[in-house]
Amino acid sequence: MGTLTLDNGNVDSDVYTSLGLKTEELEKGVVGTPQVLTLLSSLLERSVKKNETLRETAQINDAITEFDGLRAPAVSIRQYIDRIFKYSGCSPSCFIVALIYVDRFIQSTDVHLTSLNVHRLLITSVMVAAKFIDDAFFNNAYYAKVGGVSTAELNRLEMKFLFSIDFRLRVDVNTFVRYCSQLEKEAAEGLQIERSIQACRIKESWSNKDDSTTCAPTIAR
Repeated sequence: MGTLTLDNGNVDSDVYTSLGLKTEELEKGVVGTPQVLTLLSSLLERSVKKNETLRETAQINDAITEFDGLRAPAVSIRQYIDRIFKYSGCSPSCFIVALIYVDRFIQSTDVHLTSLNVHRLLITSVMVAAKFIDDAFFNNAYYAKVGGVSTAELNRLEMKFLFSIDFRLRVDVNTFVRYCSQLEKEAAEGLQIERSIQACRIKESWSNKDDSTTCAPTIAR
């Protein structure tokens, strides 16, 4: 499992249980598809839909980045996340960390999530998260096959991603818990994640006050 321990005494273990992140349950194999995958895919799908609506009305205008494909992949965000989890063998906590990394990328680049870039951002961020927090992980060539891109392309995306977030890979426990708690709260409220999405942020309470950035998580972008 990852080095971000899920057994911290200051953490409400019920949150981890509902998200499918409990270490002992994962080791026993009693967890099927972790709830965190469903919540993350819902969040990303809603954000992409919102951003593409804004693009159609010319309220946002994105530059083309290394993460943009010529066309949207046929596989849905949910199917793509499930595929990554199934074949990468990474811990479910990697997807929380990947979400935090994507937020940092968006804050640093002012990129908006769209159907053209979300899949490449996902495979890159999850791979980077697995390398940083998991005890064992596959190499770039394997992740490239899982993600449906070439090894050379994934290598380029990884470097672009890392430089864009200034190699800020450390995620403290408070930040990790905040993201988990917010996802769990949104699940309890019926997945109404987009109700508080703003142009720059989802919820101010998600931001890490100790982080050098001033903008809260920006998956709405």
